[in-house]
Amino acid sequence: MAPANGDCVKTDGPKRDQRKKLGKEAEEAVAEYLCRDGYELVERNFECKIGEVDIIARKGECLCFVEVRSRSTEAMGSPALTVNARKQRQVVRAALWYLSKNEITNMVARFDVAAVTFGPLGPEIEYIPSAFDAGM
Repeated sequence: MAPANGDCVKTDGPKRDQRKKLGKEAEEAVAEYLCRDGYELVERNFECKIGEVDIIARKGECLCFVEVRSRSTEAMGSPALTVNARKQRQVVRAALWYLSKNEITNMVARFDVAAVTFGPLGPEIEYIPSAFDAGM
């Protein structure tokens, strides 16, 4: 039943909770994947007034800004397909803010996407280095 004053009621519900849980599990799986592949984790869930970056990792002289996307199945396609132009711009702006704030000028910045699908054997990771660039 709707509230008497006509205001909408926000309901997060179990579906939102499940999506958040899957998202956290995906980020953890990607962090482990990156460590196994020789990356150094610099920061996780970096947030600023401009936006957020799921994982910032370093490999050599490259600082990687990683957007993690997940789905419970690939029935709707790879989760990587959900990183649209708007999301790319947001990640790039947050990354540029991070680089400026930390006065990082001697490293190459790269924008990667990690697509995680939860299959019967656990998380399956498709890692896409240089998935997009700052110029878009």
